[in-house]
Amino acid sequence: MNEKTVNTPLGCLRIVASDSALLAIQFEGQHGGYEHAEPGSCTLLDAVDNQLQSYFTGQTRGFDLPLAPAGTVFQQEVWAALAHIPYGELRSYSDIAAKINRPRAVRAVGAANGRNPLPIVIPCHRVIGSDGSLSGFAGGLAAKEMLLSLEGSWPAA
Repeated sequence: MNEKTVNTPLGCLRIVASDSALLAIQFEGQHGGYEHAEPGSCTLLDAVDNQLQSYFTGQTRGFDLPLAPAGTVFQQEVWAALAHIPYGELRSYSDIAAKINRPRAVRAVGAANGRNPLPIVIPCHRVIGSDGSLSGFAGGLAAKEMLLSLEGSWPAA
């Protein structure tokens, strides 16, 4: 397992990958689960870095990376639904709950959204409250607002 720190408009992000898949993207101050990752570089970490930089400069709208987020079956269902939210579009937690055929699991969807180990790549930032308000994001609400503004789905700050 390898890790690399990359500079982005959101600050430094720690990316963690196995030999075959991206495992985590963590914001500064976030910890958990990957203490044994070795600093270094590998082809996959370089690809993640390049694709993140292209995303932040508006050159690309999506990611083409092998992903292996660790989570429960329910979390995996939620993250799969998040991955299908198009660039520049927003969904509510209840929209995601309906998408996975669990319309009453809105709070559980919110919890799974908050545990997404691959923010930005699995676009949990595109999920907002049903009243149209911004709600939690691992990188903070200012970061969520910046990502949505970058994608044109939120007024620029």
